Amino acid sequence: MTVDLFALLYAMVITASAMEETVMDTRVATAELGWTAYPNSGWEEVSGYDENLNTIRTYQVCNVFEPSQNNWLLTTFINRRGAQRVYVEMRFTVRDCSSIPNVPGSCKETFNLYYYESDAVIATKGTAFWMEAPYLKVDTIAADESFSQVDFGGRLMKVNTEVRSFGPLSKNGFYLAFQDYGACMSLLSVRVFHKKCPSVVQNFAVFPETMTGAESTSLVIARGICIPNSEEVDVPIKLYCNGDGEWMVPIGSCTCKAGFEPDNGNVCRACPPGTFKSTQGPGLCLQCPPNSRSAGEAATVCICRNGYYRGDADLPDAPCTSVPSGPRNVISIVNETSVILEWHSPRETGGRDDVVYNIVCKKCRSDRRSCSHCDDNVDFLPRQLGLADTRVFISNLLAHTLYSFEIQAVNGVSNRSPYPAQHVSIDITTNQAAPSIVPIMHQISSTMKSFTLSWPQPEQPNGIILDYELRFYEKDHAEINSTILRSQTNTAMVVSLRPATVYVVQVRARTVAGFGKYSSKMCFQTLTDDDFKSELREQLPLIAGSAAAGVVFIVSLVAICIVCSRKRAYTKEAVYSDKLQHYSTGRGSPGMKIYIDPFTYEDPNEAVREFAKEIDVSTVKIEEVIGAGEFGEVYKGRLKLPGKREIYVAIKTLKAGYVEKQRRDFLSEASIMGQFDHPNIIRLEGVVTKSRPVMIVTEFMENGALDSFLRQNDGQFTVIQLVGMMRGISAGMKYLSEMSYVHRDLAARNILVNSNLVCKVSDFGLSRYLQDTTSDPSYTSSLVNFVKWAVEQRTFHTKTPVQRVGRPRLFFQSPVRDFQNKSVINAIEQDYRLPPPMDCPSALHQLMLDCWQKDRNARPRFTDIVSTLDKMIRNPASLKAMANIPAVPSQPLLDRSIPDFNTFSSVEDWLSAIKMSQYRDSFLNSGFTSLQLVAQITSEDLLRIGVTLAGHQKKILSNIQTMRVQMSQSPTTTA
Repeated sequence: MTVDLFALLYAMVITASAMEETVMDTRVATAELGWTAYPNSGWEEVSGYDENLNTIRTYQVCNVFEPSQNNWLLTTFINRRGAQRVYVEMRFTVRDCSSIPNVPGSCKETFNLYYYESDAVIATKGTAFWMEAPYLKVDTIAADESFSQVDFGGRLMKVNTEVRSFGPLSKNGFYLAFQDYGACMSLLSVRVFHKKCPSVVQNFAVFPETMTGAESTSLVIARGICIPNSEEVDVPIKLYCNGDGEWMVPIGSCTCKAGFEPDNGNVCRACPPGTFKSTQGPGLCLQCPPNSRSAGEAATVCICRNGYYRGDADLPDAPCTSVPSGPRNVISIVNETSVILEWHSPRETGGRDDVVYNIVCKKCRSDRRSCSHCDDNVDFLPRQLGLADTRVFISNLLAHTLYSFEIQAVNGVSNRSPYPAQHVSIDITTNQAAPSIVPIMHQISSTMKSFTLSWPQPEQPNGIILDYELRFYEKDHAEINSTILRSQTNTAMVVSLRPATVYVVQVRARTVAGFGKYSSKMCFQTLTDDDFKSELREQLPLIAGSAAAGVVFIVSLVAICIVCSRKRAYTKEAVYSDKLQHYSTGRGSPGMKIYIDPFTYEDPNEAVREFAKEIDVSTVKIEEVIGAGEFGEVYKGRLKLPGKREIYVAIKTLKAGYVEKQRRDFLSEASIMGQFDHPNIIRLEGVVTKSRPVMIVTEFMENGALDSFLRQNDGQFTVIQLVGMMRGISAGMKYLSEMSYVHRDLAARNILVNSNLVCKVSDFGLSRYLQDTTSDPSYTSSLVNFVKWAVEQRTFHTKTPVQRVGRPRLFFQSPVRDFQNKSVINAIEQDYRLPPPMDCPSALHQLMLDCWQKDRNARPRFTDIVSTLDKMIRNPASLKAMANIPAVPSQPLLDRSIPDFNTFSSVEDWLSAIKMSQYRDSFLNSGFTSLQLVAQITSEDLLRIGVTLAGHQKKILSNIQTMRVQMSQSPTTTA
């Protein structure tokens, strides 16, 4: 079925009277019109009266008795005033030919209307102007009524009114011409006008007066402007002006802004005090919700009264609420080293239904003089924070210890209140309990008839450990044939064993409260004769360190562990391979976590299951690629775990077609990260191993890698901000060193920065490269990396990364990039140290030099670095003194990879080499036309030249300093 489009459009006409603008009207003329008639015997101007007996100027002609009439009447020039189509209204009378006696057959009762466009007034109108007929005909005009009767001695006039239009017009104006070819008529008046659509306010938008189009069916678009205090809803806002001067087909609209409501259809009125309107649109102002107010007009939200707040998820029209009162009637049930806490809900919920509870756990001295937060290994069931129920089970407490538990009641506005959450506290003292399970055992040595084992004390000894009990038996025999061995220490030698035999061993600790539970079953094997001889020849060194103590222990040992069972799905036996067991008892407090190398597990999947949480792939949503890793793409995405809010995450994926070794190496990084929990260490959210692709999911760091972030924001940070970022990196490294973990690739590219400028250490995958026969390509490309030097010499230590902290990219671009490969090691061995960079505080440069001590024992510990940076932050005045840049370096800069200033023939070449060509004209126009003059430039000169970016100033001044050094060493250089 077809639809008549124009019929539809005209059905949508907006109510508004069309406007007419008159450009000529003979009815108002009081003097002669001055039109041109041809021939002279034709049209004649006379004064007369209209039907209302008003005096008018008319033209008449009545040469009906003469044949072949051709009488022309031409108006004066009419300016069209921008109209594309005009209308002519003619009022006239015509004598009925039949009423004229003896009239010949040439008598007419019609006349013709013509027009002629022109840009200017036509000065002369000769015969040719009429005869050649340059006019465009509009129409032949016929009378509806003619007069013929005579009444009271005169003619009774019957006035005809006809309207004709023509267009399009393009010139400045036009003439009208009337042609009579045998009528007896009188042209009473002529009015020329064009039509407009009037100015109108529609849909809260103002549309200006708009001329109609060139054709009667034309639609002219008019753009609208929103009325005051309104905003566009749809763009563009427009109406169509039709040929009759009527508006139609509205498109788009405006609506009142937030804080304003519609009034009288097309006015946006401000909301009065005590009301508000939170969104743009047609809605009306609303009364302020309970416990809120708006003091002024045009409020978009009502402000909460003192003591009342809105939560993060509350809508603007929600009432303001307050914090809850404290929980009531707390009771506790203590069972050895666990406790059950129960309580009643608060009397006042603050007007909200989202009250939850947080548990604050503190461990106190028996005299209650001081308390500290509980250890991380204390368990809360179902959870410690955000409890919906009024009951919690707390376990893994220490025996005979005073604890203080604070139960906080919070709701959706507690974080807005300046006052601490309402709470109730209760003190309890735990009872005596047996020690917890020994977490792991390690084989120190093995012979044909014995092996020596070592283990850490239980994480919760719950008292003084009196001794340990070992239970062991041959793998192929039944457990009832076990042999018991007692040890006063956490080391024991098991003797009188059979060669080449696998033994299952368990251990448990004893206090005055009795024995704890046996550890998991672990398998160890005695050596054969050949193994024992080979063992003596192939002892391997293991370097383990503790940055917290600043001591290096070098231990030569071999740990040979044989798989007890290939299937662990139904046993608790720990499986070990022949890899070295990286373990240190440390010097921290009891229960301190120690890093465990995932490569010591025979089955890498076991390490992943132990240290990384499996995530359901349905909770992960991949959004966009942000990079590429060694094993596959890196994505930005979102993670929505049950009961938790959705967060942005980074997702590393393992590309398709991988081999098992690649999968193991890929997941090893998750096994490492999963052991760390620190605000300056990248946080592992979990892994996806049960579907494809395999993923490692970590927290998302909005600003990416530190090196590129600093380059993109060169000169944008204060010294305090930079020192704060260095402090975060050092705090993360301090945490790693205390766990006896050595980061083998501390570099700015492996430091990630979040939106709050918090720096976090990442990339824990380098350790596998030390196991491979081929080196990682990024480490064979250059020897300028201190860590590469350490890799070659196998001298990794917890203080090795201190060297990297000593040259932070926060103040250096690429500190040794201009050295040839072998020159780096040579320069370091000759005690060359980098000079301070531009604008580097002397206190920071001194810290760098301390970190660059050749003797590792003389370098500061990460604990010392954190303490030093904290002092700088607390005392910003210490950072005002700038380090002096020496006139010449402490050692010659050998084998530089870029040519010295003598290789440049002009200032332009030098600027191009340092990638500062954009300042070429500025340098030359300021008079610095030679390299000798450039070498004398100061920072004030750079400002005068027009180098205003701090990063560009540093770069240019640094290269000028190098130029000065090279000039001082060149015998051919003249001042």
